[in-house]
Amino acid sequence: MKLKELTKKLSLIIRCGENTLDTEITGGYVSDLLSDVINNAQKGDVWVTMQVHVNIVAVAVLKEVAAIIIVQGREPNEDTLKKAKEENIPILVSKLPAFQLVGKLYESGIGKT
Repeated sequence: MKLKELTKKLSLIIRCGENTLDTEITGGYVSDLLSDVINNAQKGDVWVTMQVHVNIVAVAVLKEVAAIIIVQGREPNEDTLKKAKEENIPILVSKLPAFQLVGKLYESGIGKT
């Protein structure tokens, strides 16, 4: 599934990365602990987190995730958006809590292998 399709299906709000919506999603990972994401997320995953600080962009670049999805309607910091644009990392926002969003991702086929 491509980011574009997922964004529409789950009513995700695009905060940056509009030019990367044709990226193919190969899996998903949810965590707010950066070291956990570094150790376990895979290239092509969508990363679900409630973190909004700039360090999430560095982790996303390192792991080559397809996108960061921030939950509970939280908004990325200004410096986070600036860095994400520089690094071409899409940041999407969901009003749903992480548990509900991950359930919808799984129902959509993300994470099923």
